[in-house]
Amino acid sequence: MMVEAVIWDFGGVLTTSPFEAFTRFETERGLPADIIRRTNAANHLENAWAKFERAEVDIEAFDALFATESKALGAEVRGRDVLPLLSGDLRPEMVEALKRVKAKFKTGCITNNLPANAIGSRSGRSLYVAEVMVLFDHVIESAKIGLRKPDPRIYQMMVETLQVDPKNCVYLDDLGVNLKPARQMGMTTIKVLNAAQAITELEAATGLTLR
Repeated sequence: MMVEAVIWDFGGVLTTSPFEAFTRFETERGLPADIIRRTNAANHLENAWAKFERAEVDIEAFDALFATESKALGAEVRGRDVLPLLSGDLRPEMVEALKRVKAKFKTGCITNNLPANAIGSRSGRSLYVAEVMVLFDHVIESAKIGLRKPDPRIYQMMVETLQVDPKNCVYLDDLGVNLKPARQMGMTTIKVLNAAQAITELEAATGLTLR
């Protein structure tokens, strides 16, 4: 494979996954295990989360919709309470890998995110650390364009902007549902479980030394 570009998800790839924070929150409040993840997964193309990431609803509507959806699954969780749990910590070894990739190939970032003011100053777009974002040739944010992964159009927009063949692209994401459309387009996909595993697979796909 001749690599032209490496395309990255942001949260859960370049930062730690919010899933650990979800679990802590549920344990502290005596909530059913995985209630937040199950709410996010149910009707994942049209649920509260999907609408918020496409900027179709405001924070008040999201808060109420998420509460209704989670209650239907066994326990009411306010959407507003989930948002502060999203900001993971940067994984420095992944940022280093991105820097080395950028020296050789085109780079892109496709992120399902929230409207700029959704989470407050600690996160929202401040989550996207400026020094990392400059390492991408192009960034697509769901809340800016009204499309979110796994909509195939968002991946098509990226390859068209980068002017690359999807068959010559590597795509990294921590969610299998978001990898599937990329794989169907011909991209080599890497499901990020942790930094060490992802970097090993990325080195194999690109032929680069990334640490």
